[in-house]
Amino acid sequence: MTDIQAWQQKVRRLLKERRAILLAHYYQRDEIQEIADLRGDSLALSIEAARTDAPVIVFAGVHFMAESAAIISPERTVLLPRPDAGCALADWITAAQLEQAREADPELLVVTYINSSAAVKAASDICCTSANAVRVVNSLPEGRKILMAPDGNLARYAARHTTREIIPWNGHCPVHHDITVDEVRRVKAAWPGAPFAAHPECNPAVLDEADFVGSTTAILRFARETDAQTVLIGTERGIFHKLREESPGKRFVPVSDRLLCETMKYTTLPDIVAALETMSPVISVPEAVRIPAKRALDRMLALG
Repeated sequence: MTDIQAWQQKVRRLLKERRAILLAHYYQRDEIQEIADLRGDSLALSIEAARTDAPVIVFAGVHFMAESAAIISPERTVLLPRPDAGCALADWITAAQLEQAREADPELLVVTYINSSAAVKAASDICCTSANAVRVVNSLPEGRKILMAPDGNLARYAARHTTREIIPWNGHCPVHHDITVDEVRRVKAAWPGAPFAAHPECNPAVLDEADFVGSTTAILRFARETDAQTVLIGTERGIFHKLREESPGKRFVPVSDRLLCETMKYTTLPDIVAALETMSPVISVPEAVRIPAKRALDRMLALG
């Protein structure tokens, strides 16, 4: 038995003892994804966890994801093994900055990406994901300017697919935003004919090079369904674990050597063991923040 397998067994034993479930985002380390009870995008994980009867949720992800679980399931204990695992994208905006923008233009409607803090969600009208951003925008009353925060690239992507007036916040995910057109074209030249699947957090010039644009879940679906045997991937490299699992006969090629979110890799198996042994750190959201944040989430979820 390897050291990794020993740690994995210890995690599974403690999960059983604590009646806990382990949630792992697709960008987590392979050895964590291998033993997770649920894997997926951030919001989908919190929703699925709420449907279980587990009193304890261990979130292998970043801080805003654990907050989302606490917003949706306030009666559960939510553990984040690495509370220092933040999100560079979420850090682009604070609730105070959003309130200032609303004060400057009270007619603004605010659509906030799920990759944001609970406090920012609470100051928003409605939330969105990378999968439903266009649908959320189109659901809002016409004739009103829409501020989309914090990801400017997702806002610009949505603007391409709607006639609504969208004001992008000046934020981005460095993993996706820093992919360059030159990198994409070099990889395309090395793998002629292979389709390029990109995340909408990529900058517009890179999306222009893409054959498919979608969330991590949508990229996984595209990879399964395409007849192509080689697919070029433009999102964090943690997704390759699930890609290879679902489509073992295909080849997946990253379009950049820099597709690594460091904070998504902070969490280790020993961190999860420590969290379960000590039942900490616990992530909770004050009711004054949780209730309006959940309202913004519920408005999105009501769209189906």
